Amino acid sequence: MRDRLPDLTACRKNDDGDTTVVVEKDHFMDDFFHQVEEIRNSIAKIAQYVEEVKKNHSIILSAPNPEGKIKEELEDLNKEIKKTANKIRTKLKSIEQSFDQDESGNRTSVDLRIRRTQHSVLSRKFVEVMTEYNEAQTLFRERSKGRIQRQLEITGKTTTDDELEEMLESGNPSIFTSDIISDSQITRQALNEIESRHKDIMKLETSIRELHEMFMDMAMFVETQGEMINNIEKNVMNAADYVEHAKEETKKAIKYHSKARRKMMFIIICVIILLVILGIILATTLS
Repeated sequence: MRDRLPDLTACRKNDDGDTTVVVEKDHFMDDFFHQVEEIRNSIAKIAQYVEEVKKNHSIILSAPNPEGKIKEELEDLNKEIKKTANKIRTKLKSIEQSFDQDESGNRTSVDLRIRRTQHSVLSRKFVEVMTEYNEAQTLFRERSKGRIQRQLEITGKTTTDDELEEMLESGNPSIFTSDIISDSQITRQALNEIESRHKDIMKLETSIRELHEMFMDMAMFVETQGEMINNIEKNVMNAADYVEHAKEETKKAIKYHSKARRKMMFIIICVIILLVILGIILATTLS
């Protein structure tokens, strides 16, 4: 077996004869925290993308025929969110799989506990931001569906929610629009918007399906780890309360100690005065 001692310690003597010992630094946790920072930044990036997605949703919903540029921008944002989310998931999975190796290796229990805690916190934050993204998509779908329903009413076609869902699931809006006579500009505009909104919803549902498996996988992990995180947070809060209580008790102890010291000094002075008086009395009596 190779002797690792020369790698761990290197000694050299300077002109004065002093010896300097250089110890190799363990970069294991440094590398881990660097990875944690990368994941945290990626989650923050998704959160920023989600806000931009919401803004684009509002623009698209407020315009009868939104510009193609806005829709392209929205599609690019959805792609970036998907790509970034997949990278985060891969990194979190890699960290999770390394736990078994850490337990069987020579890593300390403190290091392992830190890694597990950080992994759980990041997983929870990841699920939170993806939940917000999913809610934004769901709201956009419902509002787009409402726009389609209103445009159908403009053309004189009344549909129920179930019938509208049937049209969306079929992927064919002509189920309800084929018998509509587009003999007026208003009707033609309504039909164009129905078709446009329908395409938006179809793209949206494809995006939701692609992210569903990943989302459920991470959500289930966070649910199983939730109790551990809650316990950690509780322990941290208890520790903070204990420290605060200890500080108060220390202040009281210092205060009591100060009073006791003053009392002791007063007693000593009284005893000295009493001894002086007794000495004077004895001296007078003996003389």
